[in-house]
Order: sequence, then C-alpha cells, then structure tokens
Amino acid sequence: MTERPYSGIWPVAPTPFHDDGSLDLEGMKRVLDCMIDQGVDGICILANFSEQFLISDAERETLTRLSLEHVAGRVPVIVTISHFATPIVVARARRAKAMGADIVMMMPPYHGALLKGTAGQTYQQFARVGEAGIPIMLQDAPLSGVDLPVALLVRMAREIEMLKLFKIECPQAAAKLRDLIAEGGDAIEGPFDGEEAITLLADLDAGATGTMTSAMIPDLIGPVVRDFLAGRRQAAVEGYARVLPAVNHENRQCGFRAAKAAMVAGGVIGSDFCRHPIAPLHPDTRSMLLELLRPLDPLVLRWGK
Repeated sequence: MTERPYSGIWPVAPTPFHDDGSLDLEGMKRVLDCMIDQGVDGICILANFSEQFLISDAERETLTRLSLEHVAGRVPVIVTISHFATPIVVARARRAKAMGADIVMMMPPYHGALLKGTAGQTYQQFARVGEAGIPIMLQDAPLSGVDLPVALLVRMAREIEMLKLFKIECPQAAAKLRDLIAEGGDAIEGPFDGEEAITLLADLDAGATGTMTSAMIPDLIGPVVRDFLAGRRQAAVEGYARVLPAVNHENRQCGFRAAKAAMVAGGVIGSDFCRHPIAPLHPDTRSMLLELLRPLDPLVLRWGK
C-alpha cells in the first residue's frame, strides 16, 4: 500500500480576499508559500474549501494561472473543475492542463437537490474529461448527494485510464475505502480521504494513502499519515490524538473559515473575509479555535511573524 504512487497530505488552499471582497492576489501567493513550508505533498485549488462557489469564472482563470505560475512545480497542483455541464467540465480540464496543472478534481454532475447525474451520466462525464489527458481525482462528497456505489467506482477506475485518485469523504468513509481498495486493486492508485481529517485514522487503517485536509495544520497532520504508512502506528495514534480537538473544532464549528482565521492570526494574510452569504466566524468560535491551536505551535501561527 505504501508503494501506491499518490500519498501524503494534499491540502486545499483557501482563497484570500481583501476586506472589500476583492481577490487578494499577493495574499494568495503567501498562502501557497506557507503551505509549501508546511511540508505538503501537493496543493488543491478552487475546491469547496477554496470557496469555489463564490468565485466568478474570470477569477477562476486568474487564480489558476497565478497559483500554477507561483508554485512553479515545487509540489503538484490539483485544480478543481466540478460543474454540472459536461462541456464546461471538459473545457476546464483542458485549460487546467494547458496551464500546467498536474491533476484535476471533480465531483459527479449535480445541481441542487433535483438534478443529479445517473450512474451512466457520471461515467460519461468522467470519461469525457479523461480524454483531455490529465489525471483525475474523483471527489465523493456529501455535497453532491449523488450515490456512487463501489461497483461503479471500480468500473470507472478500470475503464477510464486517467481516473487515478479517489477522495472519499462520504459517511462511513473507511468502510467504503476498504471495499474500494479490495475490489479495485491496483486500479485505485490514490485512495484518499477528506473532511479535514476528522476520520483520518480509521481511513488510514482502511487503506487510504493520502488525505486532503484544509491548509490549517498540514504540518501536524502530515506526520500522522507518514507515520502510519511507515508502520509507526503508535506514533500516528499519538500524533492524531494531539491534533484531534482542533480538527474537530474546524470540522464541526468553522469549516473553511478556520484556515483563513489561523492565517490571519499568523500574519499569512491580512483578512479572513468571506463573501456573502457566508457569515464571518463568531468571535467566540474564532477564540476557541486559536486557543486549541496555540499549544500545538503550528507553522501557520508564526509563518508571517
């Protein structure tokens, strides 16, 4: 399992804004530099934790180009391309590849509660993107509400050459990862989890080789993954127990606002503004987040100071 080609910690980069809601492009560069200094194995941009649903198409282009040019091959970059319309997803994949992205990530096609892709439509959309010739990470997230049975995922992995990675963050993720790996074998090149690593130990035990967290504390979560994959199980358990209160607070209370709040506290970015209708963190929620983080001494709290 440790020899699978994709492993480690590949966090989602937050998208910084100025207090007036405009993109903070210099802040974006600092976010990427901080993440690389945190020892990440890869970076994902334009994901849900990047507030992709609050960003215009023109801003997507700007952020993609800036991120790929600034990272400049220091670590692989995943560009999220999810959209309900297959032609748009395919066009996004081709543009990401042309700009130098290493991987694209996408959810199955969905639009609200009523428009959800069937198994056949999901297969077809991923197959079409696969024709763009760039590796794909499939994101199995509750947000889409699309049922993705293991049998379908295994068939897609075996028949769509570019489908390499699977980010499983649905309920009972460990059970699904275990079944996916058992049935898919070598076709499952990158079994990952997500959800801010709230189920990380169980998912690693099920065979996950990587995780896609937020950018808050990858320097502290990364060693948990590496210890577990290297057979240092007790070290992984102890490392995870140390960070779990902060991970839980992020997952259950803050969401994507946590990484930005921590980055403001550490001088990485100047504002943790989130575009309406997202509400700012309550001061007490922010205070507890920082209270839980400070004893851990994560890089994010001292990077810009």
